[in-house]
Amino acid sequence: MSGILEGKRILITGVLLESSIAFHAAKLAQEQGAEVILTAFPRPTLTERIAKKLPKPAKVIELDVTNQEHLDRLAGLVKDELGGLDGIVHSIGFAPQDALGGNFLNTPFESVATAMHVSAFSLKSLTMALRELLGPGSSVVGMTFDAQYAWPQYDWMGPAKAALEATSRYMARDLGKDDIRCNLISAGPIGSMAAKSIPGFGELADVWNHRAPMEWDMADPEPAGKGIVALLSDWFPKTTGEIIHVDGGLHAVGA
Repeated sequence: MSGILEGKRILITGVLLESSIAFHAAKLAQEQGAEVILTAFPRPTLTERIAKKLPKPAKVIELDVTNQEHLDRLAGLVKDELGGLDGIVHSIGFAPQDALGGNFLNTPFESVATAMHVSAFSLKSLTMALRELLGPGSSVVGMTFDAQYAWPQYDWMGPAKAALEATSRYMARDLGKDDIRCNLISAGPIGSMAAKSIPGFGELADVWNHRAPMEWDMADPEPAGKGIVALLSDWFPKTTGEIIHVDGGLHAVGA
């Protein structure tokens, strides 16, 4: 029996460690029949080492999403490797340290601008850099952290994720006529490299221990990876502009 991504070609960003949601998305995508290509920054060699733990080899391309030269050359490199694309996974987020950890009221605009550029605008710039390779039925999937709320310690990454969520809706609007979908997975906290860069992350994650209806395991990125693969597949053919929560149900309950 073939997998739900059989014959699809998927570009995945954000594979840093085995604990990365993006790593599990890449692993599951390969297991479901996809050809996968990875991008990495700032240390492609780290991603190349981690990629060796995937079921099949995967080429790694250096990509700084704030570097227009990198974006301009990306489609050619991907086309040489895969010929085209059926899906993109945007798992990129960054904020300078002074934009996190309880410093919200004192963060300078320069740091906010960096967070917005890397974490939100890059969904648009990455997709448009690869637009010529995306045919009808293609799927773009990004990663958010529920921007309805002001989370402890998360600070300017919250508004950056809110911008990402709005960007995804506008992309869904403008790409829908070409039968290209754009959706987001809103995952609960995972003990990834990105999480460890947030001062006081444990305080944020502890919310799940008390409020999530379903038990949440911070050491298990696979549920979020499965959500990504499902949205990349043809099983959501008319779903776009959506945010799918993979968070143990916390988004649905109050105190």
